[in-house]
Amino acid sequence: MATRTDRRSSAPHEADSHDMIRVHGARVNNLKDVTIEIPKRRLTVFTGVSGSGKSSLVFGTIAAESQRLINETYSAFLQGFMPSLARPEVDVLDGLTTVITVDQQRMGSDPRSTVGTATDANAMLRILFSRLGKPHIGPPSAYSFNTASVRASGGITVDRGAAKTKTVKATFNRVGGMCTRCEGRGAVSDIDLTQLYDDSKSIAEGAFTIPGWKSDNVWTVGLYAQSGFLDPNKPIRRFTKKEMQDFLYREPVKVKVNGVNLTYEGLIPKIQKSFLSKDKEAMQPHIRAFVERAVTFTTCPECDGTRLSEGARSSKIKRVSIADACAMEIRDLATWVRGLKEPSVAPLLTALQGTLDSFVELGLGYLSLDRAAGTLSGGEAQRVKMIRHLGSSLTDVTYVFDEPTIGLHPHDIQRMNELLLRLRNKGNTVLVVEHKPEVIAIADHVVDLGPGAGTGGGAVCFEGTVAGLRKSDTVTGLHLDDRAAVKDAVREPTGTLEIRGASAHNLRDVDVDVPLGVLVAVTGVAGSGKSSLVHGSIPADAGVVSIDQTPIRGSRRSNPATYTGLLDPIRKAYAKANGVKPALFSANSEGACPTCNGAGVVYTDLGMMAGVATPCEDCEGKRFQASVLDYHLGGRDISEVLAMSVSEAEEFFGSGDAHTPAAHKILGRLTDVGLGYLTLGQPLTTLSGGERQRLKLAAHMAEKGSDQPVYVLDEPTAGLHLADVEQLLGLLDRLVDAGKSVIVVEHHQAVMAHADWIIDLGPGAGHDGGEIVFEGTPADLVAARATLTGEHLAAYVGA
Repeated sequence: MATRTDRRSSAPHEADSHDMIRVHGARVNNLKDVTIEIPKRRLTVFTGVSGSGKSSLVFGTIAAESQRLINETYSAFLQGFMPSLARPEVDVLDGLTTVITVDQQRMGSDPRSTVGTATDANAMLRILFSRLGKPHIGPPSAYSFNTASVRASGGITVDRGAAKTKTVKATFNRVGGMCTRCEGRGAVSDIDLTQLYDDSKSIAEGAFTIPGWKSDNVWTVGLYAQSGFLDPNKPIRRFTKKEMQDFLYREPVKVKVNGVNLTYEGLIPKIQKSFLSKDKEAMQPHIRAFVERAVTFTTCPECDGTRLSEGARSSKIKRVSIADACAMEIRDLATWVRGLKEPSVAPLLTALQGTLDSFVELGLGYLSLDRAAGTLSGGEAQRVKMIRHLGSSLTDVTYVFDEPTIGLHPHDIQRMNELLLRLRNKGNTVLVVEHKPEVIAIADHVVDLGPGAGTGGGAVCFEGTVAGLRKSDTVTGLHLDDRAAVKDAVREPTGTLEIRGASAHNLRDVDVDVPLGVLVAVTGVAGSGKSSLVHGSIPADAGVVSIDQTPIRGSRRSNPATYTGLLDPIRKAYAKANGVKPALFSANSEGACPTCNGAGVVYTDLGMMAGVATPCEDCEGKRFQASVLDYHLGGRDISEVLAMSVSEAEEFFGSGDAHTPAAHKILGRLTDVGLGYLTLGQPLTTLSGGERQRLKLAAHMAEKGSDQPVYVLDEPTAGLHLADVEQLLGLLDRLVDAGKSVIVVEHHQAVMAHADWIIDLGPGAGHDGGEIVFEGTPADLVAARATLTGEHLAAYVGA
């Protein structure tokens, strides 16, 4: 029998030679036939400017192909329920392992989704209370705010064979924990009737104040006036009790108006169906403003916002109900669970303790399990997704991370680095798309893509160690050691924005004067109360424009040109130059190719297999009718313009026959915010969070006057390469110099150093935060070094 030493000294096994992920000829998006070998069981960081092709290589090629191959191992029946994935455009992909993707896509904004339901924590807590809770009220479903109580009884027919049947009485009972008033949402909506009509007027006098409800509209005003249930000439305030009931709450009923059969229903359900059931972000501005005025959301008075029924709240363990447990900060809940010593549920307590400890380890101990999942930032959502992987026994897995340090204070980045290294040390391959020098520094292997963005990128500029990157002449290598200096002189404020008694979330009755007319940075560790102060406490009448990274609503037909209004002057310029209608140059209107309806591709659904999107044969993917493409401006047709990058289009519309000042101005704003590499026709659904925010900023920069002078930006450096941060700082300076006030919630030290004023919150997160720990200039913060932010900023600037 061979000894352990003998086995080690034997020749390497052939199975051990597969130590590389090999990519040959990758052409996804802007990748230019990329060929690369990535070492397994190592930490590889992918760098490069925004739009250089990092995500296309890591997510669009490696992760996508691994997921597709895994899906193919399931039966055709199961594949029918899975997302269909096409094979990436690549010649060879070899050495792949199972890929687990941990991205920064925000969690669904369903009101019933919480931090607890998005992880296994709530499920384990429900089992715990169903076993130990006193009084005992039922199974785990009795503690679930997503499960309603159901009772039913009646006769059922049972087949006995040989055509014999028997009717027996059966009952069904399910105990749920859902609050019946708010249906598990924790909040109830009320409609302000004064925003719907003027009760001093009659319907005939134009009482309705709802947008679009005009007196000549038979489907709305006409329906109420001629329904027969109401007197159209009587002021609404003089309606009888029955008339008011019919007016506001009547169930749908068929009526005849001017010989046409229509459905009449009360005003409240009609408004709920026509306005409240739609996506608010997709509404026209005046409609959205009406909905925001007319609808108020208040905490459910029956469950006090806990979402749970009275029975679920009455069952307790050591005087703590499941509602109390979910409302605790997770670090406090972990301490409470650790104090439970019950042998009968020991395995459950161990598993729950491990999950809660993982939250704390990831710097999320300040969250509570009842926190709505939709309110988490991209960085918080990404770390919540990591919870289930930290204690996993799986090895030889490929973990793919998309900028895991987004939303992290410099103090927390070291902790994230340790977690990435721990995953690697368990024998996993870790691939990280990242811009932060602190993360690049721990890499075993670095792949730098570029040299530019969009069509100017897509190539591997450098492969090797961090030391080699530092010596290289790539954009990343040249900027890796960039450090911004603290300003010698700061601007003087032109006024102040007063915030008094701010107590949203963890804020402790905060009073602060935010200087106006300057660049203000709001800093602090994650969970210290920055967003609560800036987004939840600034007075509504302060004229603030909040620009965050939430997805821009729109279909795959929406693109930067349509979102910013750029296509309007372009269409008019084409129409004027060719003597035709502007609508011809819209792929969503008269100019659309009739075969693909202006989509450019024809989609074929193949059931459980990947659907196929083939370029339209008639328009060859150009989206327009052939006759439209005969019209030119400056030698280019409209499809060629949509294929241009912002930078190319800015030059094209800046001079010559195509000179269009209105279009050139919008393109200039897009270039200013660092989006020069985007193509005008790129679908909005493909943009990252940082790109979405900068696109919104470019659109808001078009607004004139001083009616909205205060911009609030939420981590504008998210997704920005080191080389682009300087350009962003220049843009922020231009906004301030133009008379705007700019408030940024930011962790990047370059932005802190460049600010005129810093408001630092802390000292910690959750109940350890919520206080102003510093107000003053960056130079004063560096000199004092009294806070965590001050210490890291001082180290950054070399003070």
